[in-house]
Amino acid sequence: MDELVVLFGGGGFLGRYVAQELLRGGARVRIAERDPLDAFFLKPLAALGQAQSVRADITKPDSVERAIAGADVVINLVGILKGRLDDVHVTGAANVAQASAAAGVKRLVQISAIGADPAAESAYARTKGEGEQAVRAAFPGAAILRPSFLFGPEDGFVNKFAGLISRLPMVPVIRPQVRSQPVWVVDLARAVAKVALTAAGEGKTFELGGPQALSMIDLHKWIADAIGHHPTFFQVPDVAAAAMARFGFLPGAPLTWDQWLMLQRDNVVGKGTKTFADLGIEPAPLAAVAPKWLVRYRTHGRFSLNAA
Repeated sequence: MDELVVLFGGGGFLGRYVAQELLRGGARVRIAERDPLDAFFLKPLAALGQAQSVRADITKPDSVERAIAGADVVINLVGILKGRLDDVHVTGAANVAQASAAAGVKRLVQISAIGADPAAESAYARTKGEGEQAVRAAFPGAAILRPSFLFGPEDGFVNKFAGLISRLPMVPVIRPQVRSQPVWVVDLARAVAKVALTAAGEGKTFELGGPQALSMIDLHKWIADAIGHHPTFFQVPDVAAAAMARFGFLPGAPLTWDQWLMLQRDNVVGKGTKTFADLGIEPAPLAAVAPKWLVRYRTHGRFSLNAA
């Protein structure tokens, strides 16, 4: 296989793993980034001539068209948590889908998120939902993947909590009963590669969650056990948490108002949706892979008696 795959956002957390899966599958990969140097570290992973970088910004149609020229497959991983959400999640996604259709691309993969809904109160969920609609309108055969929260060595999710738990004697937990299904980034990368390099996802939407639906408090407790730190956890009352999110505290709020809105519902796979199982992938639980890098949060790191 020597299909040319254009990977928007290939230099990010998920992108590095998707790029590796594509290269392993024999594809040629063109990594599209606003700053191509952000993806330079991927070059040594490719065979001679198998990977290239190009400057592109999905909010600028001309740069998207140039990046896609000659491509067989296009993958859009670009997403942000704050800032120009409409520009990136809606307009940007539409630009990629429209340019892909015009260029005669065979397959398009759009990364969305569980909870994406054009009617959502959260701006993140709303723009992700509107982005899906824009992609479907321009490229009906696109594969849309909606993952839950990602975890991996470079994540800003499990590592964030592990950092707090390792340093503080008392750790606040906001919305402790809200559940999520954390996904190992490698499993999601495998799913992306599968629908990019085969017809398995054409015209379909998948909700991709890990094998465990964990409440926020259970996730904190699991991390505490994994790193050998056991602070006191206490629930932040909803009224106080909402106030922190709405008004913030200098130098910054612990969470934004939009993140607070997202925490009002579980981040889990919906009933009757297509999942990892439909792609022949068995996702790994936290306990199978996370201790390998969480060891750095233990008191004596890899020299801890209980280190993995």
